[in-house]
Amino acid sequence: MNVSKNSFNLFLLISFFISTFSFAQNKYHQKITYGYPSEVKMDSLYIHTKVDSIITNAIQQEAFPGARILVVKNHKIIFNKAYGFHTYDSIQEVHLNDIYDLASVTKILGPLPAIMKLHSEKKLALDSPFSNYWKPWKHRKDKKNVTLREILAHQAGLHPYIVFLNEILKKNGKIKNRFIKTEASKKYKNEAYEGLFIKNRFKNKMFRQINRSKVSELKKYKYSGLSFLLYPELITQITGENYTDYLNKNFYTPLTANTLGYRPKTKNLKNHIVPTEIDSLFRKGLTKNWVHDENAALLGGISGNAGLFGTALDVAKIMQMYVNYGIYDGKRYILENTLREFTKIQYPENDNRRGLGFDKPLFNNANLSIKEAYPAPEVSAESFGHSGFTGTFVWADPKNDLVFIFLSNRVYPTRKHRNIYNLNIRPKVQQVFYQAIKQ
Repeated sequence: MNVSKNSFNLFLLISFFISTFSFAQNKYHQKITYGYPSEVKMDSLYIHTKVDSIITNAIQQEAFPGARILVVKNHKIIFNKAYGFHTYDSIQEVHLNDIYDLASVTKILGPLPAIMKLHSEKKLALDSPFSNYWKPWKHRKDKKNVTLREILAHQAGLHPYIVFLNEILKKNGKIKNRFIKTEASKKYKNEAYEGLFIKNRFKNKMFRQINRSKVSELKKYKYSGLSFLLYPELITQITGENYTDYLNKNFYTPLTANTLGYRPKTKNLKNHIVPTEIDSLFRKGLTKNWVHDENAALLGGISGNAGLFGTALDVAKIMQMYVNYGIYDGKRYILENTLREFTKIQYPENDNRRGLGFDKPLFNNANLSIKEAYPAPEVSAESFGHSGFTGTFVWADPKNDLVFIFLSNRVYPTRKHRNIYNLNIRPKVQQVFYQAIKQ
């Protein structure tokens, strides 16, 4: 009798583990669907009241003219709203399918998935010298031994940024004709903006300056976007495929993230593209349909540091794939071990919170106030994401199965508009969804 009872209990235990494992596997094989906060035990009234209040105040304070927020919990879109207008003239309303300039969010949605895939295929090693792949660094004493892990974690001591716009502008602010033409030709194919074509070889000039840039001898956390200017070229060299074609084939097309990509003006998309800054230096007008970041623009709009555009929904799809540790809708894109490695803190002993390409919460973030925390204090330590200069912010939390997408054009009309930071808008909005779970 006891043997039979014990066997039955063992059967129940095994069945429980099998069903739990099957649920977890099925969860990862799901794609995003639409749902209601109540389905995932979140308070809908609390969410809408709080978020509407924060965003309405932000628009009144000119943190941005409009915003787009999408939140996915347990694979269900439980919040999906557009606020305000494209500009402060209140003519063009923000719509759910509007396309935004993602700025530095490009880093984790463009070159990074390709780098992770190549690492999974053992075509890129994290702890080998980066100079093994980027040959010009072989001849630079300060760079030849720097590893890809150090670079992606911003631990390599690379120079933070180079303003390449200075190379094409004269002291009086006029554009140097030898680098920019107003009509395309065989030697001037790369279009930075409508009617502005960059010399093909200007890219080589940019690469040379990056190769020659100084490296800090003291290895500590120092954010640098320079290497991301190189990654599209590197990915093309390793794969033998055009960088954008590689991303489309391996990620965006199978994810059905059809708006995600570079140079949206050339794609004949029906979606409205939200403008960014009124540029008085280079483009001499409203920057719309073309990348805001000048370095990306000088590379013809295709870069690893910026240049991606997309809708909130399409961004959410790739972020959900990350939450699922490499799987979306039954298809594996990146090995689980690779994603776990890239999304963990790499150099905590050096007071560096970064993952590999991904941003992470501040140390001790859970114990900080909303004013001090980054992002919201309630996010898990396993969470990760990135922000963008134009006012974008995306965050993935595998522990809570939550994806948070916040898109705005805070740089309109100028980048001097900083109330998105002063009012701490994005962490405050993100916090609402975690508090709604508690509610």
